[in-house]
Amino acid sequence: MDVSAPVMTDVAARVVDAVKVYGTGGTEVRALDGVSVAFPAGRFTAIMGPSGSGKSTLMHCAAGLDSLTSGAAFIGDAELSGLDDRRLTLLRRERVGFVFQAFNLLPTLNVAENITLPMDLAGVRADAAWVDALIEVTGLGDRLHHRPSELSGGQQQRVAVARAFAGKPEVVFADEPTGNLDSRSGGEVLRLLARSARELGRTVVMVTHDPVAASHADRVVFLADGRLVDEMAAPTTDRVLERMHRFAGVADEGVRS
Repeated sequence: MDVSAPVMTDVAARVVDAVKVYGTGGTEVRALDGVSVAFPAGRFTAIMGPSGSGKSTLMHCAAGLDSLTSGAAFIGDAELSGLDDRRLTLLRRERVGFVFQAFNLLPTLNVAENITLPMDLAGVRADAAWVDALIEVTGLGDRLHHRPSELSGGQQQRVAVARAFAGKPEVVFADEPTGNLDSRSGGEVLRLLARSARELGRTVVMVTHDPVAASHADRVVFLADGRLVDEMAAPTTDRVLERMHRFAGVADEGVRS
């Protein structure tokens, strides 16, 4: 029987008292130190923090790509540590999408085939109307028969975004999705993620170090030293920069926040 929490239909993913420790003894690193945060359904949330703050670890544990040392992670009402490997794989396939800094497209497949690849591998028929809507939102209609080598970096990442949403996941996790793109292409991808949340009702959780990228989100949560230290609604680039500078100043004073 699945270990589950009470159903929370307004929350797509969350972690509760999340602790992640790497190594032991003198080499122990506490990447997450008691983090509790929820990612609301249908919203675009950015996770920010300085290098080593635990932001990627938080995303990986929330998405079921890594396990917590203690605490709990949920996708919807499913508690991830209560799932064996087979059920966790199924949950990730059916309820979670991923976008990474590397586009991870198959070079021998065209755009249309790359978008539906996860469903094809799972033997699941794609919802044609939904895929058509994604193609329209991503602006890939005239590129469906092109292979990745015939696309720009921004176009390839748009294919990766469409693929992540193609199976109608409850939540899409994006790890530095604009890290390999120039500012114009990165802006296109960020606007696409925002539209996917607001117009298609999807949930997006993005790790980024870039205040400009974070300004596209509905909300930003800030980590420092493995702890949740602040959050911001309706972020702007200037407000995010100011907040990050403030955390840097606190760290310089030796206060662990």
